[in-house]
Amino acid sequence: MALKARALYNFQSENKEEIDIRENEELQLLSEVSLDGWLQGTNSRGQTGLFPASYVEIIQPSRSGSVQVDYPTHHTSYTDTTHHGSYEDDEEDDDDWDDWDDGQSVADEPSGSNGVPHSETKHNYYPRPEYAHRPRPQLERQDSIASGKRGSVVGRNLNRFSSFVRSGVEAFILGDVPQFGRVSENYVIEMGPKGPQWKPNPNSFICSVEEPTKQTKFKGIKSYISYRLTPGHTSSPVYRRYKHFDWLYNRLLHKFTVISVPHLPEKQATGRFEEDFIQKRKRRLVLWMDHMTSHPVLSQYDGFQHFLTCRDEKQWKAGKRRTERDEMVGASFLLTLQIPTEHQDLQDVEERVDTFKAFSKKMDESVLQLSGVVSELARKHLGGFRKEFQKLGGALQNLSHSFQLDPPYASEPLIGALSHTGRTYEIVGEMFAEQPKNDQFRFLDTLSLYQGLLSNFPDIIHLQKGAFAKVKDSQRMSDEGKMEQEEADGIRKRCRVVGFALQAEINHFHQRRLQDFKMTIQHYLKEQIMFYRRVSQELEKTLKMYDNL
Repeated sequence: MALKARALYNFQSENKEEIDIRENEELQLLSEVSLDGWLQGTNSRGQTGLFPASYVEIIQPSRSGSVQVDYPTHHTSYTDTTHHGSYEDDEEDDDDWDDWDDGQSVADEPSGSNGVPHSETKHNYYPRPEYAHRPRPQLERQDSIASGKRGSVVGRNLNRFSSFVRSGVEAFILGDVPQFGRVSENYVIEMGPKGPQWKPNPNSFICSVEEPTKQTKFKGIKSYISYRLTPGHTSSPVYRRYKHFDWLYNRLLHKFTVISVPHLPEKQATGRFEEDFIQKRKRRLVLWMDHMTSHPVLSQYDGFQHFLTCRDEKQWKAGKRRTERDEMVGASFLLTLQIPTEHQDLQDVEERVDTFKAFSKKMDESVLQLSGVVSELARKHLGGFRKEFQKLGGALQNLSHSFQLDPPYASEPLIGALSHTGRTYEIVGEMFAEQPKNDQFRFLDTLSLYQGLLSNFPDIIHLQKGAFAKVKDSQRMSDEGKMEQEEADGIRKRCRVVGFALQAEINHFHQRRLQDFKMTIQHYLKEQIMFYRRVSQELEKTLKMYDNL
């Protein structure tokens, strides 16, 4: 019998994976098992997609044929469900972080055989992490206005699954995020030649990712890949597994609400120890690390520094738990920002954000198109081109063999030259098959990284749009005498913080974009030039064999 549910509330979709549902509407479910609080089904208008599990009640068929309704329990707080990547298991997922590496010291790794490129499977996952805010002690509010008055004056977003709400930015804008007496973190936004920008990290550094090495434990029952990381500011190597990167990534998502955190390479359930997969993951971790160390805020994050520098097991556990207890996450992270004193008209900021929104949408489409073209070209190099050149080489060698069938008229020099020409084209075919490792794979790695970075911006821009809406709402209320001007000014002031942060992130994105695509295209062209030179040299050597026939 088909699974059905009834909508308890209206829900408005925010992206193409979701669907609208209406109160009391009957829905067809694909499964009654929720995925991080979301169900998939079809509404009465025939649209299929995701919607919040807590917005519906599942209708359970009874054995007698009557219908029983299973009423869900609704909670007013959320738990942290930040999870990136595929929901398939990776080799690290069954281990507890608290066990570190099951008795193996961080500093003692590794000695083993190098692993090695891969064909990575695309996984479907739902990239809307919810940022939890654990209950905190009652601290001083940002405003002295009573919460009851604010709630009755400034309308709240009823869609509690909106990124504006679940990230806590709505609470920050309305002044509901507790102020902390002493904030140890401080990230500065300053005015640059192109507008607000993050103040550079005074202790900038780079970090290498090297030597992916297969390791075993439990007498060979459990296997994993270890990477050697060497931060430039310490020059002391540490060894990390993918699960350690994944832990750090989720901490970054949980903390930095208005920053586009680069995505990690996808998880993969099978073929994890194949040479191609290991090398591809390594290349993409190198790009990930470059973006992390180049970001003025992410590179200074205590959790990131702990990840890069800790070599002692006990210190690792203590630092890990300290990172997970960090209070300055989500909306509270905005309290750590120091913004310029320069005045910015909010209308100008909104126009700037709209311009970037249109740009990022177009760039996302272009990157997706280019990625498809380069992927297809690499596929032809690996298969079609090699096959065609091998066919050509084989046909030329067959021709040379046929010339031997009438000995009086056979010409050994010509037969030898033809046979060599056939082998040359077979060599050229192999050269085509090897070439993607030199240029197209790296091109695709960069495009993949930017697909991830660009996919973060719609939610970040949504935060700013929500803040703009609250400013306009509060000013209207003030003009109508329904709100104190002081409270409206507070909302506007906090909106400026979000606006400056988004503009600083946009500025950093453009700086990296210019650098990355310059280097990527330069590298691709140089490798292509060297490739065709090698092909030309092989053909020229073969051509000379015909000179003295």
